[in-house]
Amino acid sequence: MEWSDCYGPENLPTLDNIREYVNSDLWEDLNLFLQNVYHIQPKLTYSNCSMQRGWNVKYRKSGRSLVTLYPMENYFIALIVIGNKEMNEAELLVPFCSDYTQSLFQNTDFSAGGRWLMLKVTEPSILQDVENLIQIRVKPK
Repeated sequence: MEWSDCYGPENLPTLDNIREYVNSDLWEDLNLFLQNVYHIQPKLTYSNCSMQRGWNVKYRKSGRSLVTLYPMENYFIALIVIGNKEMNEAELLVPFCSDYTQSLFQNTDFSAGGRWLMLKVTEPSILQDVENLIQIRVKPK
């Protein structure tokens, strides 16, 4: 069942509901990373966007978006926007990323102020890429 069918706009899920639906240790790993490294809490928001309708989890630090997480059955998508300020550093990092992330980066056009990378986090190497890209967005202290 699609995530948006499980929880509509009037039916706010809990973080436990999301964790159970995603059913991946990688979900827990990324959320703990974000909370421990950046000392921030997740915010649940509902999106009517036809590309990824439903509840998602956003992390922001000092007014900047770090990542938006979209629950999927047995995995999740991490949206990271690489803007002009981060592009040079991202281009230096990407050759060291997984083949999947390299391909996604190369095939994602620059639009609306950045490269909108929607990474399907299905394995540890992609999770590591996500963590590294997030650290380009906002440097941890």
